[in-house]
Amino acid sequence: MVVAGGELVVDERRRLPGRGAWMHRSPACLAKAERKRVFPRALRVSGPLDTSGVRNVVERLATGE
Repeated sequence: MVVAGGELVVDERRRLPGRGAWMHRSPACLAKAERKRVFPRALRVSGPLDTSGVRNVVERLATGE
């Protein structure tokens, strides 16, 4: 994952510029990371990040679509 335009996005091809972070592909892991507010700290950005795009990808992967 990387930050693009104040939004957290999944970098599946590992080609986007910027500092990246890894996470398990499970909704439980995403919920825990959101609850602990780890994304801004891990990616070294200030303020909250929109995680809706990541949530959509994780849910899609969890359901096998």
